[in-house]
Amino acid sequence: MQVVKNYLYNASYQIFILLVPLITTPYLARVLGPTGVGINAFTNSNIQYFILFGSIGVNLYGNRQVAFVRDDRNKLTRTFYEIFLMRIFTIVAAYAAFLLFLSFTNQYHVYYLAQSVSVVAAAFDISWFFMGVENFRVTVIRNFIVKIITLICIFTFVKSESDLTAYILILSLSLLIGNMTLFPNLKKYIGKIHIKELKIWQHVKPSIALFIPQIATQIYLVVNKTMLGSMTSVQASGYFDQSDKMIKIVLAIVTATGTVMLPHVANAFMKGEIRKTKELLYNSFKFVTMVSIPMMFGIMAIASKFVPLFFTKRFSIVTPLMTVEAVVILLIAWSNALGTQYLLPTRQNRAFTSSVVLGAVVNIVINIPLIFVWGALGATVSTVLSELTVTAYQLYAVRKQINYKKLFENTPKMMLAGLFMYFIVKLIDVRTQGTWGMVFLEIMIGIVVYLVAVLVMRIFPIDDIKKILKK
Repeated sequence: MQVVKNYLYNASYQIFILLVPLITTPYLARVLGPTGVGINAFTNSNIQYFILFGSIGVNLYGNRQVAFVRDDRNKLTRTFYEIFLMRIFTIVAAYAAFLLFLSFTNQYHVYYLAQSVSVVAAAFDISWFFMGVENFRVTVIRNFIVKIITLICIFTFVKSESDLTAYILILSLSLLIGNMTLFPNLKKYIGKIHIKELKIWQHVKPSIALFIPQIATQIYLVVNKTMLGSMTSVQASGYFDQSDKMIKIVLAIVTATGTVMLPHVANAFMKGEIRKTKELLYNSFKFVTMVSIPMMFGIMAIASKFVPLFFTKRFSIVTPLMTVEAVVILLIAWSNALGTQYLLPTRQNRAFTSSVVLGAVVNIVINIPLIFVWGALGATVSTVLSELTVTAYQLYAVRKQINYKKLFENTPKMMLAGLFMYFIVKLIDVRTQGTWGMVFLEIMIGIVVYLVAVLVMRIFPIDDIKKILKK
């Protein structure tokens, strides 16, 4: 039952991170327009590189290490301080690199400085610790309060295109303040320690081992926006960002299992329960497949109505982008289960690293010709192909450890149920008017049709869900 609670907490945590953009996106699309949205997407994509290099893999590494030692208070205390202080040093170095970058940049200086508050915020992000001890409740409460305040500030202070700097500052400061609010909760888990006892730099090498795949992951998360902004226009970067934002919100529900299962599987692996780690993977894989398939087909079916209503007709180009990018929902669900929930907690870092590095290389190589030919749509196609590469490699990497038949049990039937749902919803979509009422009705019909289909075909994994509920 603890795993389910943590999944629900983490799903809420991930959704809250994206909740403000979801609520404010239609408002900002109208107030800031394609140019303002594009400038924010472009400058933020560049800032993410400094956050990435300053964090050096701590989110994954810290989560796993805390899970390994959480039963020993002294080791837990020492591990926290060592990893936290190491990150402080690396973030300071990253901010110095940002200032150097700013001196060579001749545009968007004010926006970059506003975005750089997020780099400082990263130094105080200790959510990895609470994920490692499997306490997701505290992060959910933190995000709920901070995001509500952020939402109020956006609607209060962002009124026109000239308020773009204020908008960026609001988001950056919300990250900083939100991260600071987690510190009072540490006293429950850790005690005092002398600085001389700490061995900070022992964590650098293993953290960098997980940093390399994060570099690759970040590349194909933000490089599309960077390349679009440089090769075509900031507007194209904004179009891609709006599509990507919607897909990431849906993905948050699916990938929340990864962060929850990582410390759970890591703890089981450390106890030598190899069979249990594989069973957890099978059950989780079936669950994310069952959830991601209707989400993928659902977005494809309603995109033509949703986009003009949500973003306005000025963003009509986002419709085909969302339709194509929806495919990554299933691909990332699978790679998240294989990579984050199995390869990382079982210390198969090389296979995980190879998969994401290969995906990043494919993304960059394919991006160049596709962006020249198709612009934002080319970047979207490149994203899908890179995620397909990651998933395919991870499946290859575990071929001798995992039973494919058991892993993909009922997946063809789930795909058939998803396709059936898509055709029913799409048939309604093309024959009705574009109103929010119809979009909501189509979503409800899609959910009912999919659930009925999986129940009729007897593929609803009730036994697997019961196993997860018992954890």
